[in-house]
Amino acid sequence: MESIIMFISYSINLFLQISTDNSTIQPLPMFLMIVIVILFILFFILNRIVSRKVHHAMRESNHTNAIMHQALKNGENNVLYYNISEDWSYKLYGHNVPEKGLSTEDWKKHVHPEDLPYALDCFYKLVRGEKKTMKFNYRWNSNYEGGEPRWRYLRNISVGEYLPGFKRPVGIISTLSDETKIIQQQEREKELTEKYRLIFENSIIGLSFYNPEGKLLDANKTMRHICHFDSDEGDQFFSQANLFDLSPFNEHINKYDVQEFWVCSKSDIPERDIHSYLEIRLHPIRNEKDELVYIAVAARDVTEEREMYLQSKLNDIQIQKANEEIQRYEMELRYMMEACDMRAWRASFIERKIQILNGLSEIEKEVSFDEFATFFTNETGRFAEGFAQPEKNFAQPVSFLIQTRPIFHKTKELVWNQINSIPILNEAGEITGCFGIVRNMTRFINAQEQLKQEKQRADESGRLKSVFLANMTHEIRTPLNAIVGFSDLLQMMTTTEEKQELIHVIHNNCDMLLRLINDIMAISAMDANGLTMNPTDTDFAHAFDELCQSLAQRVENPNVQFIKDNPYKVLQTHLDMGRIMQVITNFVTNAVKYTQEGHIRVGYRIQDNGIYMYCEDTGIGIPKDQCTKVFDRFVKLNDFVQGTGLGLSICKAIAEGCKGKIGVESEVGQGSTFWMWIPCPINNQ
Repeated sequence: MESIIMFISYSINLFLQISTDNSTIQPLPMFLMIVIVILFILFFILNRIVSRKVHHAMRESNHTNAIMHQALKNGENNVLYYNISEDWSYKLYGHNVPEKGLSTEDWKKHVHPEDLPYALDCFYKLVRGEKKTMKFNYRWNSNYEGGEPRWRYLRNISVGEYLPGFKRPVGIISTLSDETKIIQQQEREKELTEKYRLIFENSIIGLSFYNPEGKLLDANKTMRHICHFDSDEGDQFFSQANLFDLSPFNEHINKYDVQEFWVCSKSDIPERDIHSYLEIRLHPIRNEKDELVYIAVAARDVTEEREMYLQSKLNDIQIQKANEEIQRYEMELRYMMEACDMRAWRASFIERKIQILNGLSEIEKEVSFDEFATFFTNETGRFAEGFAQPEKNFAQPVSFLIQTRPIFHKTKELVWNQINSIPILNEAGEITGCFGIVRNMTRFINAQEQLKQEKQRADESGRLKSVFLANMTHEIRTPLNAIVGFSDLLQMMTTTEEKQELIHVIHNNCDMLLRLINDIMAISAMDANGLTMNPTDTDFAHAFDELCQSLAQRVENPNVQFIKDNPYKVLQTHLDMGRIMQVITNFVTNAVKYTQEGHIRVGYRIQDNGIYMYCEDTGIGIPKDQCTKVFDRFVKLNDFVQGTGLGLSICKAIAEGCKGKIGVESEVGQGSTFWMWIPCPINNQ
């Protein structure tokens, strides 16, 4: 553009210069010169415009070619040119055809045999000029090296190339679009759709779809069965009915604002004879813009389930009652077994095991036959020996009363058990085991033994009472005879000394008779009402001194020394001092009877939060085997010594009444020491 401007400027300047130098120039030549200059300028401008248009067209063509090339590349397209006269197809673009091209025969070999007839028919119509454009699909083997075919799905768009004046084309241009991915995707979608269709159609839950206006679109087989459709193709009632007019949706769903809905109730639709309990769920399906697209309805007929549930509930109630009854029976049986100290037992000959049961099913212990045999002693092993051949030895009911080691008892001593057994038979009548009851009879055996001993004791008591009555007759008659006899002699005595001697004898016999009567009354009172204790606050040391002064007078034998041991001046305590004095008096009285020389020592001491009292003598002593018997009733070691045999038994009763202890330590010829310990509060300050 700048060159054009420079040229025009130069021409004008030249013209002005010529006009100035030669003022005589003619008008016509000057006009021609101006016209020539203008034409030259117009030509130059036109040339520049044409050149620019050509360059622009070339750029547009290159750009279009680039776009087409990219489009072919992105679309995986192929372009072929078939030269009819040469019978050869040339590759213009793509990769599905070899670079050198291929003949028609080679082309036939790569087309799928099922698609070849149709593809050839379309191809020959183009060749013959019957069609100028053809569109057809076929499968193409893209494996040119041989081997397993690699089939591609091609869409062929072919156009015939014609020369002016000819009816048949000279060539065919074909665009091949590879639609393999699209076809495969369609097949996958079709397969997936079919799967979803099968799932939808064969679902155990009834499914149906409605449009936003409530019109039925589709329903699966289960829904058609629930709703009693006319056929699989449809139903006249539901195809015309609106979802929002049907129960229960008409009462709970707002058709202008459909929301999630679930209900389980009885549905009644008389038009379709539906009277069932249905579980129904409505779900609105919306698009990404939250617009309602479909309404999905799922339904499940729970009528049978409801009946089964009600029946199951009834069965559960009955089972619960039965279980409660069983538990009650089990508890009663367990209580009875516990109260009767018994267990059930069951033996399996196949497993060679024995179960001990506390009730109907509670297994308390399980042992093998060999372990079970260890419960039996050698003397009672015949029951256990029976398990060596159980089918033979337990084929009939048996019962044993034997002494065994503890089977279910919490003891280490031998127990007496009564074992009963009856056989268990299978369906074929063969013995497979046995069961029965094991009952602890130890208490009854012991009771029988105790009853036997009590009978013997009663017999012995009767004998002793007979002896006692005989002794009492003798014991009472002896002092009475002395009292009566010496009373008669008292009238004949003349001197005071003689009378005093007789009075002393009469006094001793009266005292003896009084003690005898007191012992009989004491033992009778204990048998009738039991021993009563009346503890009081007492100074034991002072009471002991006073008692010893009285007891010392009973020791009349000059060869026997009476000794008192009182270690305290004051000893405050709380006890029944009368009973204690009775015990000490009986101890001293017995010591006086059996001691001819030596001493009688009476004393006490504080020991183990109580008072330990004793009476020691140097008398004849007591054999070891008789030391425990001297505290029994009516026991006398020497029948020639006066007494009832009740004194020490009364002492024992007093010791037990004070929750204390009593005993004797003695050797024959060495004397005896009788003692008693009783607990009591002590204050020796």
